[in-house]
Amino acid sequence: MSGPILIFGTGGQLGRELLDLCARRGVATLGATRAEADIADEPAVFAMVARAKPRLIVNAAAYTAVDKAEGDIEGAVRGNVRGPGVLAKAAHAAGVPIVHVSTDYVFDGSKASAYVESDPIAPLGVYGLTKAQGEQALREAAPHHVILRTAWVYGAHGANFLKTMLRLAKERDELRVVADQRGCPTHTADLAEAMLAADAAIAKGATPWGTFHFAGQGATTWHGFASEIVAQQATFTGRRPPVRPIATSDYPTPAKRPANSELDSTLFAETFGYRARPWHERTKETVEALAR
Repeated sequence: MSGPILIFGTGGQLGRELLDLCARRGVATLGATRAEADIADEPAVFAMVARAKPRLIVNAAAYTAVDKAEGDIEGAVRGNVRGPGVLAKAAHAAGVPIVHVSTDYVFDGSKASAYVESDPIAPLGVYGLTKAQGEQALREAAPHHVILRTAWVYGAHGANFLKTMLRLAKERDELRVVADQRGCPTHTADLAEAMLAADAAIAKGATPWGTFHFAGQGATTWHGFASEIVAQQATFTGRRPPVRPIATSDYPTPAKRPANSELDSTLFAETFGYRARPWHERTKETVEALAR
């Protein structure tokens, strides 16, 4: 099927990254920010899909305010459950597949090793619960789907942990960062590449539809991630504030976080032929790019 990739959520860090990558590769796209098309607005979504006549729909939009979600259940449901359900219905009605982004927060983090796709979900809070419900809504409405569960997303666009650490390294003489939560930092550039790998497989008619884990290579803690960011930025700023490890209990938040967010991306690599770069490499090049 010809036609552009229709991307919802192009105001966010992942949507912007995917637009940029497609532009560099000469891949036709149409993008929609929330202001242009709220994914929970069924008439607006169906109208946009009818106009675009896409070959693939990508949902990079979501309600991602993890702590705020605890007191804003209606907003989280709208962005993470109703929205994906609407997009899935529109995709199925138009006869096109959909790629959707989900999260490590569907798990409770109690597993000792990396999570695989068949592990039972057990979300700890509203955000994780609504993302899990959104996955199910999408599965039920659009059988031709690829769900990508990812974790600890960062990149050059938008707001994210790496950019926060860069700011704090300039402002503070010491950083205190949680050291008992573990995960795989995932660059938006790798996620965008994963989406194009899925698009290529779909175009060949060789896609096994379903849910896949996709995250950066290697695992670390938030403290380890922060330490690497601070070390890399020191080359450009000359500042190297110490990064002190703290426990989750020292930094209470409204939403409980999984202690283990490590995702095993083997199935995606075997199916689509792409694996994310090591998180150390991506961190170094992102810090350098932002410093320039």
